Amino acid sequence: MKVTDIAQVAWRKSSYSGGAGNCVEIAGGRSGTVGVRDSKNPAGPVLLFTPRTWRAFVAGVKNGEFDGQ
Repeated sequence: MKVTDIAQVAWRKSSYSGGAGNCVEIAGGRSGTVGVRDSKNPAGPVLLFTPRTWRAFVAGVKNGEFDGQ
């Protein structure tokens, strides 16, 4: 995702977002990247990941790898 793409992509809020305001949004970029941002600060920084890296992260979350145990 190029910087110019950020304004043109559709951002989606996490389905796990609760009412506490601790939310992230993701968007697929035209260049095949995945953007992640803080929903409370949409004009703030965006983290960019390759699709492969993003899938690995999501799989790790689902497998409990980041539960802090």
